[in-house]
Amino acid sequence: MSAQNKPTILITGASGMIGPLLAARLLSTDTHRVVLTDVVAPTVPPSVAHPENAVCIQADLTNPAALEALVAASQPLTAAFVFHGIMSAGSEADPALAMRVNFDATRALLTHLASTNRGLRVVYASSNAVYGTPLPDLVTPATTPTPTGTYGATKYLCEVLVNDMTRRGLVDAYSVRFPTVSVRPGAPSNAASAFLSGIIREPLAGLPCVVPIADRAFRATLCTPRVCVENLVRVLGWPADKLPPHTRALNFPGIVSSVQEMLDALVRYGGEDKAGLVSFEEDEVKGRLLRSWAWNLDYSRELGLGLVQDENTDQLVRDMAFIAPENAVETAAALIGES
Repeated sequence: MSAQNKPTILITGASGMIGPLLAARLLSTDTHRVVLTDVVAPTVPPSVAHPENAVCIQADLTNPAALEALVAASQPLTAAFVFHGIMSAGSEADPALAMRVNFDATRALLTHLASTNRGLRVVYASSNAVYGTPLPDLVTPATTPTPTGTYGATKYLCEVLVNDMTRRGLVDAYSVRFPTVSVRPGAPSNAASAFLSGIIREPLAGLPCVVPIADRAFRATLCTPRVCVENLVRVLGWPADKLPPHTRALNFPGIVSSVQEMLDALVRYGGEDKAGLVSFEEDEVKGRLLRSWAWNLDYSRELGLGLVQDENTDQLVRDMAFIAPENAVETAAALIGES
């Protein structure tokens, strides 16, 4: 079967970090054609087994004509991963842009997919940022999201949209709330949580990292790129009735780690000199966002549904400790391909 006729999986926001790694996993077999799209021209991940099955399309999803052309070029479409978005700090800096990209473009995409591919499997990338203060001691599936930032608010809006469109049979979608993915290869993003990768990635590359929160006891929920991609692939294969049609959100399992625990892991794998490249400078906006996010979550439901979880903080570093910056995506993709 030619690549053009293969069942196609669309990945939006594919110039980010998770998009290329997921694409590398999907392109490890000759099963699907994978369409990667972003407002910045995406590229085929290096060293994949079947690069001939990848198509890269630069598109601005806030442009209706570009969106329609993208969906037309993605047929025959069997699934879509929706990863595009303005990150947390960027959303606070420009709320109007965040609303256009994070919510309006997602609504336009899902509405168009409902007309061209009714009942399509969609995996929407949400975030733990939907939770905000006041937080209970333990966040459970019964905890009501109360986002305290524009990023979390736009994610929660999309979750409600996904619930309603799935209930109506327009799409068959799940909203997956990412913990902070660490350690991310590549350049830092404009997320408030970017330092949770930078605190490992930059020193291992001999570069400085500035932590925007002075409290070394600050805790966050983290998962490796490898585990995130594995859980995305698992959700892709779920039956439609895995969750009720009107409640489609779930939390990807993470592990809890403090800033100090990450520094300790850095020293174990990189040496004391690497820790000297980390400095602390309180950032009021980022600090407010970071302190409002949930970190203590109950994942018993998600683990019972078949999702997986990292073991400990050291695992975050082991996946990146010997990855040079110039081949970080290639090496991480190879690790994921082995899982």
